[in-house]
Amino acid sequence: MKNSFKVYALIICTLFLGCGQQEEAQNSMPTAERQLPKIIPHRYNVAFLVMDGTFNTEFTAPFDIFQHTQYRERIKSMNVFTVANTLQPVTTFEGLRILPDFDYTKDKLPQIDILVVPSAEHHLDSDLKDTTMINFIKKVDRNALFVTSHCDGAFVLAQAGILDHVTSTTFPSDIATYRTKFPHLKVKDSVLFVHDGKYITSAGGAKSFEAALYLCEYLYGKEIAQSLAKGLVIDWDLNKIPHLIVP
Repeated sequence: MKNSFKVYALIICTLFLGCGQQEEAQNSMPTAERQLPKIIPHRYNVAFLVMDGTFNTEFTAPFDIFQHTQYRERIKSMNVFTVANTLQPVTTFEGLRILPDFDYTKDKLPQIDILVVPSAEHHLDSDLKDTTMINFIKKVDRNALFVTSHCDGAFVLAQAGILDHVTSTTFPSDIATYRTKFPHLKVKDSVLFVHDGKYITSAGGAKSFEAALYLCEYLYGKEIAQSLAKGLVIDWDLNKIPHLIVP
């Protein structure tokens, strides 16, 4: 009986020591350092506004196009990075998890030359009440060279009031809702994108590629845009794309 008790006591001590050593090991593990994106000088800084419910294509299509500019020579290419109201992972509508580069509510951000607003699940309702996000868009708009939206991203730009004096468009089946919610806006339908001033609004979906390629053609010329399109196996010809450019 005494021997059995000693065995049990030895087992219990071993378990406690093991747990203590495991906890000590966990506490001594180094904390992962935050990895900031590399912002290379003399490039356009392009910020993508992401949040829970962002739709994959409206985010990844322009991201792909703009990110690939760094592989073209003799142009002012683009630094691309994400901004959100958190540094925790955000989950897209389709379930992709994105780790934001910057928290626009707390971080000192690089100068944003181009703001991209992909569509998100609640851009027609609750996101329009997010005054922190709306005020961030207004702030960026003051100095940005371009502000672009895809699909229902136009709704938050309209809510910020920055589309009041330009023509814009949005997701085809949401045009009627867009006109009802913002009756003072000039809205164009039956086009894939509209460029008016420094604002480019697009129908979104897979056609987000077209709006992004158009901006590259505007900045870099037809040859570079076609090169970027070819790299992504896209047949690019601006003349074949329904669009509106406001003089």
